[in-house]
Amino acid sequence: MKQLQSIVFNHKNLALNEIGKLHIENTEIGQRLTPLLTEHFAKEVMLLSTCNRVEFLLASNEVLDAEYVHAFLRLLYPHLDVPTISQIASQALLYTGEDAVQHLFQVASSLDSLVVGEREIITQVRHSYETCKAQNLTGEMIRLVVQKGIETAKKIFTHTAIAKNPVSIVSLAYRKLKNLHIKLDARFLIIGAGVTNTNFSKYLKKHGFKNFHIYNRTAEKALQLAAELGGQGHALSKLPEHTAGFDVLICCTGSSDAIVTPALYKTLLGNDNAKKVVIDLALPNDLDERILQDNDISYVSIHQLKDLAEKNLREREKELAACEVIINLGMREFTTAKRERKVELAMGLIPKKVREIRDTAINEVFVKEIEALDQPSKELLDKVINYMEKKYISVPMKMAKDILIDEAGAY
Repeated sequence: MKQLQSIVFNHKNLALNEIGKLHIENTEIGQRLTPLLTEHFAKEVMLLSTCNRVEFLLASNEVLDAEYVHAFLRLLYPHLDVPTISQIASQALLYTGEDAVQHLFQVASSLDSLVVGEREIITQVRHSYETCKAQNLTGEMIRLVVQKGIETAKKIFTHTAIAKNPVSIVSLAYRKLKNLHIKLDARFLIIGAGVTNTNFSKYLKKHGFKNFHIYNRTAEKALQLAAELGGQGHALSKLPEHTAGFDVLICCTGSSDAIVTPALYKTLLGNDNAKKVVIDLALPNDLDERILQDNDISYVSIHQLKDLAEKNLREREKELAACEVIINLGMREFTTAKRERKVELAMGLIPKKVREIRDTAINEVFVKEIEALDQPSKELLDKVINYMEKKYISVPMKMAKDILIDEAGAY
């Protein structure tokens, strides 16, 4: 197991903009990573790259130290200057052997994620492995550890409450909206086309909502998001001219002052006195608080969602002990599987050796005696030899596996 090694850069040890420098496009993975094998940095390699982590899982006999990591990065990122490489290399988290296995299991289970309990990481690990496998970068060692890592992660998500309650603002906001039983043809007025509103609106479209008007300070971004949603985009300056009405108002801008004033809100309402839903995801809030006093509104603020997210996160943290138990079990299963596979590979030579012994016995050692036998005796002898040949191949394999299973149970 000492062959397994991890070189890790994530939100714990490197700024996100620095992590971004290490990202490699899927189309370049084969070209960029293959030299690591040909230059004998590793026997196998897998890259896992997400928005807040870049890490390498290796099967290697090399000593994983600062000098190795520096040379590793120099080969992989020749466009970066030496000071940058040195700075990044000095921040690397390094894991070897059981520690590398445990780290991968924790990553796949989201226990090492920026947001603990988010299921997307399982898919990211699987896709990363499949991409590297397709480029002939991985072998048996990485295949086994990734397979067991994904199996362990699935058990954690199935048998613990680590992902029971959402902690992302978008997920929580949608759950609040869902609880209000908003109709699919509801009119959505979206102010701001930044990351939060973009993610939220795409989530809405995914769940069947389709009537969107997007306003943004930069009209181009509003038009771009509207095109993705099948809605209409406008410059923020045109918001006082909005005459299409709304059922749900979602706002999230970077303004330091309230965007939706009482006067503007009254204009947007027109003669519509029906109860509205307002989801304000901005800090500070985009909705002037005086509006809440004078209008019938179901109001969801970023402060409510943050408080709920922190509460849910604390609930998830209570599950960490149960998760660690499952990870320890998965590591034991991996150790047994690795031993079994090692035995299988070693015993792959047995059939060939047995057939060589058989051919020597028939064609050299006992050739005269066999020739002296009548045909029925030859056929019987052939059946006996075939039977014994199969047993000589299968029995040692079964015995070896039984021993490995007994050893695993003794831990």
